[in-house]
Amino acid sequence: MPNQSPAHQPQEHRLSFSEILGFLQEDGWISAATATTCQTEYRVQGSKQHPLIALGEAQLRHGNRLLTVEVLTEWLARRCGLDYFHIDPLKIDFSGVGDVMSSAYAARFSILPVRVTASEVVIATAEPFLREWEAELKQILRKDIRRVMANPVDIARYLVEFFNLAKSIKKATAKGESNSGLSSFEQLVDLGKGNRQYDANDQHIVHIVDWLWQYAFDQRASDIHIEPRRELGIVRFRIDGVLHQVYQIPMPVMVAMTSRIKLLGRMDVIEKRRPQDGRIKTRTPAGQEVELRLSTLPTAFGEKLVMRIFDPEVLVRDFRALGFSEDDQNRWQQMTTAPNGIILVTGPTGSGKTTTLYTTLKQLATPEVNVCTIEDPIEMVEASFNQMQVSPAIELGFADGVRALMRQDPDIIMIGEIRDLETAEMAIQAALTGHLVLSTLHTNDAPSAVTRLLDLGVPAYLISSTLLGVMAQRLVRTLCPHCKQSAPISESERQVWRSLVHPWKANEPTQLHHAVGCLECRMTGYSGRVGVYEILLNTPSVRGQIRPGAEIPRLREQAFREGMRPLRISGALKVAQGLTTLEELMKQVPPAETE
Repeated sequence: MPNQSPAHQPQEHRLSFSEILGFLQEDGWISAATATTCQTEYRVQGSKQHPLIALGEAQLRHGNRLLTVEVLTEWLARRCGLDYFHIDPLKIDFSGVGDVMSSAYAARFSILPVRVTASEVVIATAEPFLREWEAELKQILRKDIRRVMANPVDIARYLVEFFNLAKSIKKATAKGESNSGLSSFEQLVDLGKGNRQYDANDQHIVHIVDWLWQYAFDQRASDIHIEPRRELGIVRFRIDGVLHQVYQIPMPVMVAMTSRIKLLGRMDVIEKRRPQDGRIKTRTPAGQEVELRLSTLPTAFGEKLVMRIFDPEVLVRDFRALGFSEDDQNRWQQMTTAPNGIILVTGPTGSGKTTTLYTTLKQLATPEVNVCTIEDPIEMVEASFNQMQVSPAIELGFADGVRALMRQDPDIIMIGEIRDLETAEMAIQAALTGHLVLSTLHTNDAPSAVTRLLDLGVPAYLISSTLLGVMAQRLVRTLCPHCKQSAPISESERQVWRSLVHPWKANEPTQLHHAVGCLECRMTGYSGRVGVYEILLNTPSVRGQIRPGAEIPRLREQAFREGMRPLRISGALKVAQGLTTLEELMKQVPPAETE
């Protein structure tokens, strides 16, 4: 049956279960026998659900395709001549939603405003043949009304959440504007100190903050940025290493949100001239515990707040899940099972160094060993470690921390970062006295870590005798399994591939996978990240290259002979396996060094 234009649609009515079954039969999606069975079960159950939801729960199939509510909604939209719209909560202007209609009006017709422009209002519905509200709204709003079809489950859920959030933002804004410049900082502190109940307006801020966290967890965000601008507050989520702007919030609301979060993080709410750190432990909607690390920064337009989200599931992942190949894992375990020495993990900020170290320590922290860490700050609290945080205020730095840990009978010591000669010397002293030391450095690749230590002033003979090895790493986004597509390798891709693997021998793939984009990955084509590794073992021949004035090219060349695989080769193998793309690899991995 061809798509029906709005002009030829049936008279006003709500969708019925039998009507949709008839449409599915006409389009050849189900048989008459299946339709009869579904109709009988629907009558026996006496379901009050929307027909699309009831059919979605019936687990019907069209060929190999499962007819979910989403699939059925998209099909019905095409059949009725409407655009299909997937409701993404991170792309909705809540202030616009609240201004278009009341929540009671939206609930009455099961409609939801999803986009508002100067000339048009886009409204989502799951009732394609019910449009009595359209002319009424057009007259009131004096704008064009465009109807779109959306999943009835989403409409029912977001009808409540969107209007509640819009109401909270509106009332919180009104409250903020009446504070005559105090930005509600002092009021919130007074309420907390006096142990009195928050008034209704404060509860709106509580609601907005809770909602923000819930959706950050839902969207797999690793960081939440709350940033003041001249007139508005901007909220951005970092998802798979990329920042996405998701909300614009009135400044009074943003200031009150920042206050609320600082209060929960036991930070000084009044102090907004100096950077501060804090942490919060909360739960996801599914009940899983999550830690948030807070950091504030004074900027030109106010206080910026970043919340880093730490997933405790990271600690129980194995090395394969982190992206280690079998060879990578063998080389890494060869280092980490040594009784003493120094192991370094290098890479830029956000390359997964902390995750690698925590995963390693979790496996090493058996009841027979004492694992101690000195960090700035403590990233994730783990019961099987003894963790200490540096504190410049009381002159407790990394070197002082290592000095104190040495008196605690440790077996394994993790130092958050080697930043100066004093810390490097303490790490080497710990290794020389029989301890296994793990730490991080900021260098581009593994061989550069040796020259970095030499630049700090560490004698070459000490590096040579204590260093077990160095691992450099990067994180690359992995292709979404639901939408990735393969195609024969093009000539331009072949040239890029050859430049990546030269002079290494690596079989050239005939097919490459590409990012497409679907609802599951928020149209990015990527979902999740995986590590790319370069592991240098300090073998006797490599040790011979560690001397004053050591040349990185020679050191690198010797490491290659000893089996070190450079970052670009590790990444190229993941491209060949269909895990990521050449474009993503070129963005994240440093280019080949010219000899």
